[in-house]
Amino acid sequence: MLTLPAARIAKLIYPVGFYRTKARVILGICRDLLDKFGGAVPDTIDELLTLKGVGRKTANLVVTMGFNKPGICVDTHVHRISNRLGYVRTKNPEETEMALRGRLPRRFWIGYNDLLVGFGQNVCTPISPRCSTCPVRPLCRRVAVTSAR
Repeated sequence: MLTLPAARIAKLIYPVGFYRTKARVILGICRDLLDKFGGAVPDTIDELLTLKGVGRKTANLVVTMGFNKPGICVDTHVHRISNRLGYVRTKNPEETEMALRGRLPRRFWIGYNDLLVGFGQNVCTPISPRCSTCPVRPLCRRVAVTSAR
């Protein structure tokens, strides 16, 4: 990876948002992995967070998908829907992750993100969610929902 120019990596990841910036971050992470961890990807959230450009969501994703260890990836969908359902009451994704760790049974941690991302993109959208077709409507508290379809 380190032999590739940032422009080549950017071209390869072009469909991703902020692809130029992410290409530079990827190169930095590759250097850090070699310097700090002998080229091995660490398997703990705390170690992953020492890598510049790696936040909690990415660290959780690496730990869960790469090492099959428990973790909860909290993106905008997981944060919004967990609050909208009334399952947690948090102000940001990091608070949501911590609240879910205390509340959600561990066996559901890894799959929780996958379940809610598609649901958040297609049914429980940020603006005007499709409540009329929602399969969990009877269980939802609809926190902060002001208009729906």
